[in-house]
Amino acid sequence: MIEDPSAKDTGPDDEQEQPENDESAVGTRSEPTFGGPELAELVASRAELKRLQTALSEAQEALARRQADFENYRKRIERERHELHGRVVADVVKKLLPVVDNLNRALEAERSVEASESPEFRHFLHGVELISKQLKDVLESFGVRPIVAVGERFDPHLHEAVVTEPSDEYEPETVIEEMTRGYRIGDRLLRPAMVKVSARNREADSSDE
Repeated sequence: MIEDPSAKDTGPDDEQEQPENDESAVGTRSEPTFGGPELAELVASRAELKRLQTALSEAQEALARRQADFENYRKRIERERHELHGRVVADVVKKLLPVVDNLNRALEAERSVEASESPEFRHFLHGVELISKQLKDVLESFGVRPIVAVGERFDPHLHEAVVTEPSDEYEPETVIEEMTRGYRIGDRLLRPAMVKVSARNREADSSDE
């Protein structure tokens, strides 16, 4: 039997080439494919994330503005409440000051004759002095303070000159006597002090010439 040489030669070659073709086919099938719906979904997710980040940033800024507005509102209400309280206290104290003045005048007048009065009267006067002290303590609790006058340089913002008098003892424009005590509450003037102010002694000036 005569064998066909072409059939004998092609057989082994075909068997050697077949594995190479199989590996190529396998490698092509294992490569990942990325595109189409997957790519569109990724782009959409990134856009949504950016939108949410922007919304969060805007919400945080809005919250910070609200907090700042509320803090400013709270401070304004507190300031207005404090100012209203100060005005109410000032109005009440102004009405009490004439009572304080009359009480002080009565005590000064009675002290001048205290030695000649009976023990009962002196006891009564001591009780009135205690009442006067209690009233002063109440005024001080509201921040009311008397204005220092005697010996101070005349200040038109705190003193009201009722009388001027030449003086060799004091420099000109110096308060030498307090006629009516002045008061202020905090930095607010309730009533200026009515005072006597020293003036330059003209007779001394003419003698010096």
